[in-house]
Amino acid sequence: MVGRDIGTVVFPDADVKFFVVASIEERARRRLLELREKDVEANVEELERELEERDRSDSTRRVSPLQRAEDAIEVDTSRLTIDQQVELVVKTVERKRAEESEA
Repeated sequence: MVGRDIGTVVFPDADVKFFVVASIEERARRRLLELREKDVEANVEELERELEERDRSDSTRRVSPLQRAEDAIEVDTSRLTIDQQVELVVKTVERKRAEESEA
């Protein structure tokens, strides 16, 4: 499940939580590619500003603010491909399950 308050509000007791981050520059680049696929013109600098504003707004809202759960594993995807991201998450969950079955 993906969302900005999944690990802290929706599933606070989940066995494994990930807090996925990427640099503003990489997030804007990815968004630009998505928009271009839809034939939508966009400016990467403007996208960066919009993302920064959304992060600021989400982090400071009163209800369900964006924050990393204390027990979440932070994953910086800035330099990872989708396949690498999936592999990292799957291996982490498999390792966690193995540790629990040994206990």
